[in-house]
Amino acid sequence: MKTMPSFPIVAVILLGLAACAPVTTAYTTAEAQKHLTVDDASHSISVFFVPGTARLARGEVARLDHMVAAGEIGTHDRISVSPAGRPWLAARRTDVIASIMLRNGLTIQPVQIAAVPRDSAVIEIGRYLVTLPDCPDWSKPPSADFTNMNMSNFGCATTSNLGEMVADPADLVGGRPLGPVAAGPAVAAVERYNADKNALPPENTGLPIAGASNGTPPLQGGGTSK
Repeated sequence: MKTMPSFPIVAVILLGLAACAPVTTAYTTAEAQKHLTVDDASHSISVFFVPGTARLARGEVARLDHMVAAGEIGTHDRISVSPAGRPWLAARRTDVIASIMLRNGLTIQPVQIAAVPRDSAVIEIGRYLVTLPDCPDWSKPPSADFTNMNMSNFGCATTSNLGEMVADPADLVGGRPLGPVAAGPAVAAVERYNADKNALPPENTGLPIAGASNGTPPLQGGGTSK
């Protein structure tokens, strides 16, 4: 008695199972990355001082003002200054550049780097550009998904909102340096806490139940008390 070969039967069964498989099984999260892309567009310039002094050379003040007006140095840039010279002279040169930037509504962070040319200062302009993900993303077929995977648009709103609301794109790269704490308010808060003299908020008399705190029942029906 001859037996039928099993290969054709197995092939038919596999083809049937493949036809029943949902299309979404071919989808992977690699096709819909939800990441912010941060490109570094930082650059640096050098400014020069009168030899041995903290006075900027001729034309340098106007050059810095022009760079700010032209957008080459902006409010969203992280600006750091590395002056040459002995500590006392470097500090004075930093103050001169800081006053120019402050006049234009900008702040700087003094840093110390090696190989700064004599009688000059290197100004680093940290600038970053944020690119949002390609959203909305409906690349995954909206049919029934028996693999229990997230839809392709999952995470689009969160990532896009973060990229649009961040105050400074550089914050996505690294945190800001901490500055000195205002000692007066901090000490006063601790003293009030230790003395148990924290003032409670005033009673809100604008609500209909304002009188409930002192035992007076709230008025009903818009009437007035006698």
